[in-house]
Amino acid sequence: MATLHYAAYLLLLSLSLTVKPGKSQSFIGINIGQVADNLPPPSATAKLLQSTTIQKVRLYGADPAVIKSLANTGIGIVIGAANGDIPGLASDPSAAASWISTNVAPFYPASNIILITVGNEVMSSGDPNLVNNILPAMRNVQNALTAASFTKIRVSTVHSMAVLKQSEPPSAGAFDGDLMKGLLEFNKETGSPFAINPYPYFAYRDDTRPDTLAFCLFGPNPGRVDGNTKIKYMNMWDAQVDAIYSALNAAGFKDVEIVVAETGWPYKGDANEAGVNVESARAYNGGLISHLRSMAGTPLMPGKSVDTYLFALYDEDLKPGPGSERSFGLFNPDLTMTYDAGLMKSGNNTASQGTDLGSATAPAPTMTSPTTPTAPSSTNTSTTPSPVVPAPFAARSASPPTSITGSDPRKSPQQLSTAKSSTSLGSLGHPYSCLSILLPLVLVGLLAR
Repeated sequence: MATLHYAAYLLLLSLSLTVKPGKSQSFIGINIGQVADNLPPPSATAKLLQSTTIQKVRLYGADPAVIKSLANTGIGIVIGAANGDIPGLASDPSAAASWISTNVAPFYPASNIILITVGNEVMSSGDPNLVNNILPAMRNVQNALTAASFTKIRVSTVHSMAVLKQSEPPSAGAFDGDLMKGLLEFNKETGSPFAINPYPYFAYRDDTRPDTLAFCLFGPNPGRVDGNTKIKYMNMWDAQVDAIYSALNAAGFKDVEIVVAETGWPYKGDANEAGVNVESARAYNGGLISHLRSMAGTPLMPGKSVDTYLFALYDEDLKPGPGSERSFGLFNPDLTMTYDAGLMKSGNNTASQGTDLGSATAPAPTMTSPTTPTAPSSTNTSTTPSPVVPAPFAARSASPPTSITGSDPRKSPQQLSTAKSSTSLGSLGHPYSCLSILLPLVLVGLLAR
């Protein structure tokens, strides 16, 4: 019965609102990881990107072939200095100047480099050498850009949600440590963004209650109430981003722009990984894209959409760890879609799906569910649905986690290694067909039984 509830819930979610392919949006970007041996040539990737609504890409390094392939496309490019580069960049300004002359000067401005990220998730790495050197490294890179007259390119670093000492409820978000203040002062002084990696998937993995899955997937759910502000949050994305905003505000830096450097959901994984399937991945990414296109913003930042880089363009088949780590890609190496998340431009359907899974979907904002959907579990045991009532964040479980961030165990060579260098609402959909009206009604009846 639990499996039936879960399957019915996901089908209901997938039929509730069809996402119409949209026009390009400057706030939608994507990560291109390269821990793989089967990636298409950069020229093919550039053509693929131009057939989508994606307007920005993030590289974890500064692959010259990829950067050059994006020349004259107008696509914004984020390049990165690896964690292993940080000590050298911090100690020697000439090293920073050399890095810029090698990785920026030959390509810019034909290749639209907009941001350089120095390190990835350094502040939560536990490496004091990196933590103490990140700010000097960023300053040297910024000075090298200025000296080269590349004044439009910004410098920042990317953080995990672990930089928050408190994240629940969202209004109580707060950073820990004086070093964060120095980084935030740099962001404010230079006009660079605070880049963060929120993953509702990791929050769900740490709390696999059925209502948590719906909350993470933009699905019908009773919402969760912030006890301080009395705001009812309807999805984990808004809660996590608002926790960051609250932390910036509490530290005195509310005007620093937030950029989401990574977020995504794996479409497959190992047998013991809950919620890892195509339906969940499509619901999360499709729901997020719809949410961004709506320009609704978050409760604490209404009316705008933060720049968001989806993770990821392709799978990375050489990554270590559980199967989900190699299964975040929205496109296959042959350039077909893993599933349709609604990223193709209107009238452009050249990137066919690798699997016949239907169009991208997102939940209708006003839908309600008579029961809380049941998520799959590693033991395949049934779960009694919870009452559909809003709950405070602090009452999410009998033993509530200390945060809504979840834990991210990823230690891929490319992302976390210290050694490697390197719209409007009208665009969201179209009127329901008879089929897409009747099937959800039937499924609601099934769920109510």
